[in-house]
Amino acid sequence: MKAEVMDKLAALITAAFGLVAALAWNGAIRAIFEAIFGTADNITAMLVYAVVVTIIAVLATIWIARSVKRAKGE
Repeated sequence: MKAEVMDKLAALITAAFGLVAALAWNGAIRAIFEAIFGTADNITAMLVYAVVVTIIAVLATIWIARSVKRAKGE
C-alpha cells in the first residue's frame, strides 16, 4: 500500500507542476497577444488566443504521444 500511495502522490505533484507551468505559459501567451492585438477585452483577440492555444495543445499532445510511443519501441 505504501508504494501505491507514493505513486499517487508523485502523480499529483507532477500534475500540480504541470498546472503551474500551464498557467505560466497562459500568462506569457496572453501578454504576447495583448501586445499584438491590444487589450484582452477585445473579443477578436480572445477568440484568436483561444484558437491558437487549442491548436498548440493538440499539436503538443500528439507530439508527446508519438515520442512516448517511440521511446517504448512501439
